[in-house]
Amino acid sequence: MSSAVASIAALAQSTTQSAASLGASGGGAAQPAASAEKTPFADLLTDAAGQVDQLEAEARSAVTGLMTGNGVDVHQAMIATQKADMAFELALAVRNKAVQAYQSVIGMQF
Repeated sequence: MSSAVASIAALAQSTTQSAASLGASGGGAAQPAASAEKTPFADLLTDAAGQVDQLEAEARSAVTGLMTGNGVDVHQAMIATQKADMAFELALAVRNKAVQAYQSVIGMQF
């Protein structure tokens, strides 16, 4: 799971740098006049990957608690496992769409 988090963070950094270089070269649209503080895209993806990792750790501890008999209910372990699975599937889908969009931008001719 750590490698997935690292690859998503690396993709986010690469995408942010590519978008910044397009904006700096004048290839993008005009910047908005209001300079409200915005969260960089890379930070959003890094936070999301961290949350996926946290859910996976919670699922692992719930399953371990279930197996050792530490008072974890079967339902709690299954819910934690399903949450982690769904979060990972969502992160994987977002990564695939980001890679697809990045490849589409790279394939454009200016």
